[in-house]
Amino acid sequence: MQGEGIRVDDTRPAIRESAPHRETRRRGAVVAALMLAMALAALDATIVSTAVPQIVGDLGGFSVFSWLFSGYLLAVTVTLPLYGKLSDTFGRKPVLVAGAALFLLGSLLCAVAWNMGALIAFRIVQGLGGGALQGTVQTLAADLYPLEERPKIQARLSTVWAVAAVAGPGVGGVLAAYADWRWIFLVNLPIGAVALWLIARHLHEPAREARSTRARVDWAGALAVFACGGVLLTALVQGGVAWAWLSAPSLGLFGAGLALVAVVVLVERRAAEPIIPGWVWRRRTIAAVNLALGALGLLMVAPTVFLPTYAQSVLGLAPVAAGFVLSVWTLSWPVSAALSQHVYRRIGFRNTAMLGIGTASLILFAFPFLPYPGAAWQPTLLMLLLGAALGLFQLPLIVGVQSTVGWAERGTTTASVLFCRQTGQTIGAAVFGAVANRVLASRLGGANDLDSVTRALSAGTAPEATRRAIADAVHAVYLGAGCAAAVAFVVLLVWAPRRFPVLEEQ
Repeated sequence: MQGEGIRVDDTRPAIRESAPHRETRRRGAVVAALMLAMALAALDATIVSTAVPQIVGDLGGFSVFSWLFSGYLLAVTVTLPLYGKLSDTFGRKPVLVAGAALFLLGSLLCAVAWNMGALIAFRIVQGLGGGALQGTVQTLAADLYPLEERPKIQARLSTVWAVAAVAGPGVGGVLAAYADWRWIFLVNLPIGAVALWLIARHLHEPAREARSTRARVDWAGALAVFACGGVLLTALVQGGVAWAWLSAPSLGLFGAGLALVAVVVLVERRAAEPIIPGWVWRRRTIAAVNLALGALGLLMVAPTVFLPTYAQSVLGLAPVAAGFVLSVWTLSWPVSAALSQHVYRRIGFRNTAMLGIGTASLILFAFPFLPYPGAAWQPTLLMLLLGAALGLFQLPLIVGVQSTVGWAERGTTTASVLFCRQTGQTIGAAVFGAVANRVLASRLGGANDLDSVTRALSAGTAPEATRRAIADAVHAVYLGAGCAAAVAFVVLLVWAPRRFPVLEEQ
C-alpha cells in the first residue's frame, strides 16, 4: 500500500488475482464510500433550501425556520475539532462510521418531525454527524494516497461538491413539488447505507503502536469548545437578524462567548490530550493555512449569498438563470484543483496558493466595475474565473498542510483548517450582511435591509433607485471579499514558509 497508515483489504481467502490489482480495487471501493459520505454533507447544504416553503406550509414556524440551516451549521462547526482529535486517538473508521450513523439517524428523525421545533432539533442531530463526515473523509483521503496522488482524490471530492451545488436545488424542488418534503431527508438513508457497508467491508486500519497509558479523551475541553463555539456562532448568525447588534441578547452572547474563550484556554492548557492542541497555532505552516482558509470561508459568502440576489434584482434574471450564474464556479473549481498539482510541483504549495488567491482578489475587486445593469455573461465570466482561481488556492493548501504531519496528527490538523473555514463563513455572513444593510439604509434612508428590499422587488413595487441601491450594496460586499482575499495573500507571504516541511511517506 502506498498511502500512509491505512490499508484496504478483506479477510476472504486468497483468490487468483494479483495483489496490486486487488489492492487497487479495494481502495477504489473505499474511495467510492468516501464520495458517497461526502455527498451526504454536500447535498444537505443545497437540497433543503428549495423545500422551505413546503416545510413552513406544513409545519408552520416561519419566524424560526432559519434555524434549519443555522442549527446544522453550528453543530457541524463546533464538532469538527472533537472528531479530528478522536480520529487521531482511536482511528478514522470508528469515527466515520459513528458520524455517518448519527447523520442518518438525524435524517430519519427529520423525516418524521411533527413541528418546526422538532425539525430544528433533529437538524442539529444531523449536524453532529455531519462534522464527522466532513473532517474524517478529508483525513482519510490523505491517508489513502501518497502525496503525488492526493490531487486525484481531492479533485473527486471537489467534484462531489460541484455536482451537489448544481443538482441539489433541482432535486429538492422536484421532491418537494411532486412527492413530499420529507423525502429530502429519506433519500439520505440508502446513500448512507451503501457508504457504511463499503467502509465496514473494505476499510481496515492496521493496529497502531501500543500506548504506554490508556488513551484519554479531553471531554472537559470538548464541552468547553462546544459551548464556546455554539455561543459565539449563535451571536454571529442571529446578530442583526433576530435581534439588533447592540441589543441585550447580542451583547450578552458575545460577553458569554469571550468568557468561554478564557475557559477553553485554561482547560486546554491543563489537558494531557487537548482537543485543540497548541501546536496547531505554534507551527507556522498550519497556523498560516488556518488563517488563509478562514479568509477563504469569509470571501465565499459574497458570491454564494449575495450573487443570486444581484442576478435577480439587478439583472432581472429568473431564479433558475440566477442559479446558473452562481453555479458556473463549481464547474471551474474542481478542474482547476485537479490541474493544480502541475503548478505546485514546480513552484511549491505556498506560491501556487498565492497565485490563486492573488488572482481571486483581482477578480473580486473587478466586480464593482461591472456596468449597470449589465449583461448576465459578465458576472458569469467572473464567477468562472473565480472558481478557477480558488481551486488553485484551496487544494494546494489542504494537500500541503496534510503532508507536513504524520498519521497521529493528521485528523487534528485537517479538522483545524476546516473549522477555520467554517468559522470564516459564519463571520462573513454576519459582517457582509451588516455591510449590505448599512449601504442600503444610506442609499434609501430609513431602516431598509436586503431581505425587505428584495421582497419588495419580487412584488414589483420597488423603483429603479432600489435596484441601484442593491447593486451598490453587493458591490460593497465584493470589495470586502476582495480585501479578505488580499489578507489571505499577505498571510501566506509573511507567515507561511516558502517550502512546506513535507514529511517522507511511511
